[in-house]
Amino acid sequence: MVVLDAPGWRDLDRAALTRAYDNTGAVRDSAALVAGWRARSAAFREGTAGRSLAYGPAQRQALDLYRCGAPQAPCLAFVHGGYWQRNAREDFTCMAEGPLALGLDVALVGYTLAPEASLTRIAEEIGAALRLLRRETGAGRLVVAGWSAGGHLAALMTALAAETVDAALAVSGIFDLEPIAATALDDALDLTEAEVAELSPIRRLAPSGPPVSVIYGGAELPALCRQSEAYHAARRALGLAGERHVVPGADHFRVLDALIAPDGRIAREAARLAGL
Repeated sequence: MVVLDAPGWRDLDRAALTRAYDNTGAVRDSAALVAGWRARSAAFREGTAGRSLAYGPAQRQALDLYRCGAPQAPCLAFVHGGYWQRNAREDFTCMAEGPLALGLDVALVGYTLAPEASLTRIAEEIGAALRLLRRETGAGRLVVAGWSAGGHLAALMTALAAETVDAALAVSGIFDLEPIAATALDDALDLTEAEVAELSPIRRLAPSGPPVSVIYGGAELPALCRQSEAYHAARRALGLAGERHVVPGADHFRVLDALIAPDGRIAREAARLAGL
């Protein structure tokens, strides 16, 4: 199953296809927005007690857990984006604000970046982090969420760690890796044909599995919108549970405002998936 046949992405040269997935280039103030998240996240950590848990020996193989205070609260595990090769979990601590206010515990999951780690290893790390989180928290429900590359990893966990997660929330994700393998992003990823087949969520659909809700911004790049639309449509064709939401007017970065705010569409969908 391929996402982008209709628009003819194979007719694009490498440079044009790279631009089609260049979220940073498409949002002129993206660097300032990310810097704002980092500053807000640092302030959050100064005022909120959390706990760091290592799921492996490497520096990035750890997660930061923040509790809402309710006993046996459901847990939202958030996986950051950056096309699998940028950013860190600490940059996104502020994403916990909305879900915490709604009664969820929140874990920010770190992972080793490419090219140090292959995408196969990154996926294995996320699975290990979720298993540790399940053991440590005893959460009533565990929802894995992610943005951009993290949206890909969150959706993938419903195939690779279906016994661990109860639901997934994929924000502005990548669900078919074949076009990515033809862009400059692959310089760091070095995707194999086997990885494209095994690690593309749209190619790992089964007749049963946890629900996956898909959310993206109305002002995102067309290629990103098509990825989400095609993945959701493929799931619906199999009768799989999950909703599709569009955040009106939001670009690839501002879409996360709807997670930070307790009344935002992403935060509210996370609470719904968590049974709240």
